[in-house]
Amino acid sequence: MKTNTLDFDAQALRERILDLAMRGKLVPQDPNDEPASTLLKSCDLKSANEQPHVIPRSWEWIVLGSAVKFINGRAYKKAELLEDKSLTPVLRVGNLFTNSSWYYSDLQLDLDKYIDNGDLIYAWSASFGPRIWDGGHVIYHYHIWKLVLDQVVDKNYLYYFLLDKRNVIGETDLHGSTMKHITKTNMEHLSFPLPPLIEQQRIAAKIAQLFALLRKVETSTRQYAALQTLLKSKVLDLAMRGKLVKQDPNDESASVLLEKIKADTATRIANKQTKKIRMEKHSGEENLKYKIPDNWTWTRLGYLIYKLSDGAHRTPKYISEGIPFLSVKDMSKGKIEFENCKYISKEDHARLYERCNPEKGDILLSKVGTTGVPALVETEKKFDLFVSIALLKFNHTYVDQNYLKYLIESPIVQIQAERNTRGVGNKNWVLRDIAGTVVPLPPISEQKRIVSKIKQLSRYCD
Repeated sequence: MKTNTLDFDAQALRERILDLAMRGKLVPQDPNDEPASTLLKSCDLKSANEQPHVIPRSWEWIVLGSAVKFINGRAYKKAELLEDKSLTPVLRVGNLFTNSSWYYSDLQLDLDKYIDNGDLIYAWSASFGPRIWDGGHVIYHYHIWKLVLDQVVDKNYLYYFLLDKRNVIGETDLHGSTMKHITKTNMEHLSFPLPPLIEQQRIAAKIAQLFALLRKVETSTRQYAALQTLLKSKVLDLAMRGKLVKQDPNDESASVLLEKIKADTATRIANKQTKKIRMEKHSGEENLKYKIPDNWTWTRLGYLIYKLSDGAHRTPKYISEGIPFLSVKDMSKGKIEFENCKYISKEDHARLYERCNPEKGDILLSKVGTTGVPALVETEKKFDLFVSIALLKFNHTYVDQNYLKYLIESPIVQIQAERNTRGVGNKNWVLRDIAGTVVPLPPISEQKRIVSKIKQLSRYCD
């Protein structure tokens, strides 16, 4: 089953809305509105020489600094930043965009070094962007501007103009080597599309309305995705408990099937086609087992497969074209993707393929970083793997490939993947732990019925 199936890019839609707004295409023009040219004549506004795009006839391009004053905050020394919460809070860029600790000040400053609710501010260093402040009376730091607007500019309209970084930051507008920033000169010289004042207010109101709708859709999309994930997990859990399809008394029991699988693997080992798989036992694993149908059996994942290996333990030399070389990022969504993968030479491929040879019908399993994600190999294309991916080979006569994939995705395996993944930073679900995972095995005929039922239910869930 798929999750998060709504193809919804909220940020792209926001950018599109802002772009249409600043081109005069979001709300209709009203011929009764006083044109911006009148504002230009009545106020000390400067026309802009650069006109980035076409605007309505009732609008004017102006130099932003002729209508807006940018005031820097206070440049504090470390000794002046205190922790006494009874003092005036000092707003820094980190408080706007991260959970940075707050500091406080006992200095008495000029009024223009304070901001209050409703003030439009702009962070111009490290992180960039505007904010209509709603956090009470504070001193603002040097890396933030307070914007004082001429009466011809609507505050909310200007906020949305600045919110679209494409209007503010060009390829050459950022300065500094360690901490990127926007200069006040660049900001003051921006070309600003000025509509009639009443239209500015209509535009801002329309953007606010559409953004509110987008937030609702985002929330619904997240809730829908969470519901899909929960439903998928429940279906797979029922499937692996023998409660999704009926048992058939005529099916060969899973215990007999397991002996056939073990015999097949033993023959392959004897013929030196594969090696014995090491399996790790884990404390508490018996408590994970639940009641299963009488013709099922509990076993370990390592007994269902005849080969378990992982990819290259050393990073090979990448080339622009050649044999695809996949890492976890190329299959972390549960499907193999070649679009952004690396490539290696045929010589490196021949060497790596001797030990780890993915083929159509096999299963890949993420084992480093994001662990426990399976993906079916559904291509005849030759490719190689990095160490972050495990390769599972099995006899399809005895184990259905889709059943095995669903089994790995089910709660009984995912719980063990989480428990048994080793490390703290770059986590690793090592091969012997993967092989030691306890799993329920149904008869092969029931495996196929389970797969058919899950696929049927997927059509209703997606």
